Order: sequence, then C-alpha cells, then structure tokens
Amino acid sequence: MREIIAVDIGATNARFACATLEEGIPVLSEIRKYRVADYETFNDCWAAYVRDEAEALPSRAVIGLASPIVGEEIRLTNGRWTFRPATIAQELGLEAVKLVNDFAAVAHAVASLTIDQMELLFGPDAPLPRNGTVTVLGPGTGLGVAMLVYNNGNPQVVATEAGHIDFAPADQIEGRIARILRKNLRIEHVSAERIVSGPGLNHLYKAIAELSEKEAPEKSDAEVWQDALDGSDPLARAALERFCLVYGSVAGNIALSQGASAVVVAGKLTERLHDFLLNTSGFRPRFVAKGRFENYMKAISVRLALPDEVGLFGAAAAAFREDHSWR
Repeated sequence: MREIIAVDIGATNARFACATLEEGIPVLSEIRKYRVADYETFNDCWAAYVRDEAEALPSRAVIGLASPIVGEEIRLTNGRWTFRPATIAQELGLEAVKLVNDFAAVAHAVASLTIDQMELLFGPDAPLPRNGTVTVLGPGTGLGVAMLVYNNGNPQVVATEAGHIDFAPADQIEGRIARILRKNLRIEHVSAERIVSGPGLNHLYKAIAELSEKEAPEKSDAEVWQDALDGSDPLARAALERFCLVYGSVAGNIALSQGASAVVVAGKLTERLHDFLLNTSGFRPRFVAKGRFENYMKAISVRLALPDEVGLFGAAAAAFREDHSWR
C-alpha cells in the first residue's frame, strides 16, 4: 500500500512520487517532474500532479524545499513559490504535510544508502563513521549543505545554509573575480553559491572573459555548461577549471568547520562533472590545501551518492525516519 507522497522542490524543477517503506528503505513509484517556472504557485503545480496521477493518493506528504524551514511563511531561496506550514495541509486537502530542507533530505538519503551506493572519489576507502560527522553537499540552482551526525550508528540530520558563507578567494585571480561579481551582480556579499552552483559557472565565464579582456558571447547557463564539458569554448573550459577549484576549496572548508570524517557530494551537476573532477580538475588539491591540517584533510573520504533522484528518495526517508506514526 502506498503510504506517503514525496516531493522534492528546487528552483528549476519539482518532482513528485508516492513512497512506501520496504524493509526499512523507501521505495518510490513513478516519478513525475514539473518545471517550477510553468506554475504561479506550488498549489497550482500540486493540482497538476493530482490530475496527472488520476487515482487515489495517500493522505500525507513530505516536501523538500530549497529554503530554510523557519517562520510562518517560507519562500524558496531562489524562487517565488511560498509555503505556509500552518495551513498547507488544509490547502492541499491532506491529513498532514511535513516540510524539510532539501539538503537535509539528501542527508537522510545518505543515511539510508549502502556504501556501495556511494562511489569513492578521493581519500581512504572507509565506511561512514559509526561516531562522527558526514558533510553532505552539492551544487544545483544553489549550493545545498547539510550535516549528518552519527552517534553509535544512529544518524541525526542537521540542516544548514552553509552555501551562503562568504566566498573566500584562494589566489589573486579569485580576488579579482570576487570584485567583478560584486560589480556585475550589484551585490556586496559574494557567497560560495554565487560560484559553486549551476548559474555560478556562467558568472565565472563572464568574469574570466572580463579578466582576459575578451568578448564573451551571451549564453544560457545550460550552453555554458555544455561548452565547458565538451571543451568547445576555451573560456567556458577555463571557467569550469576555476569552478572545480572553488568547489574543492568550499567543500574542504565546510568539512573542516563541521569536523567531518567523510564528505558525500550529490546532485546532477556533480554527476556531470564526475570524469572531469577525477581526472583533470583541481578539486582534490584545493580540498586538502588547509595548511597545517593538510594531512587531516587527506584522511577524509569524499564520496558521490549514486542513486537517481536522491533528493526525492531522501524526502521520503526523512518522513519515515523522523515520524514513526507514518510507518
């Protein structure tokens, strides 16, 4: 019997699936995906899902949001949809709705995966700690970050907004890039996710063109990513190389500040970067470049969560793990 509806909402797409718990692991039904930009509100998108599903649905839902889950009204950090926790169940005609941060959901997914479902990218081939912290992060429309803290093998998830920490330039080029971003984006605070995110590559592309005194043609984020990955545009490729350097620095900084003994990266963008990260990028040197703590950083395992739709899977895992009445 299908028990809950799991929803994963980012700035670009909203994904829906029904989920059951089988032998302690969430199992998802057919996944439906909708473009956030096509709907004025989440309730409109929900109505489309209910129509498309065209059958009786569970009476409870868990929704992962790319936003802090605080306050009477929650707004997507990089979008216009808003959610009112006190009234959303009534608005959707459901018995109960649970809201979770989207990367807290990913951390719940990591806690439900086997080690074989997390490919080792760098560092020692060790299991996740029985006692200790795992940093979970990944770029998408923004940069999601969460903590997974184990106590005698029992996982506790802590949502964070560490993607909004200051971008810390590691060399003179990055210092100049930060100044260009402040000017071009008309902002004072350059956060890590201004660079380590889907749109961030385009920001880097334009900044590097300006530094090189070259004319960069106007391109969409998707075009810059494609040209960077296939190497057809040298400026886009240079932006990708810088992206991986900054990604490594940020991942290392967050892992060090959280006292992590393992890092798990997740998401479609990191999957697309897989071969580049492993073979030619500066991610690993930047990750460990923490001065007197370089050996400490080298002992941290960095893994990639392999399952598709890990956020949706994690939303279901969060519901089942945190609320036993939903089992």
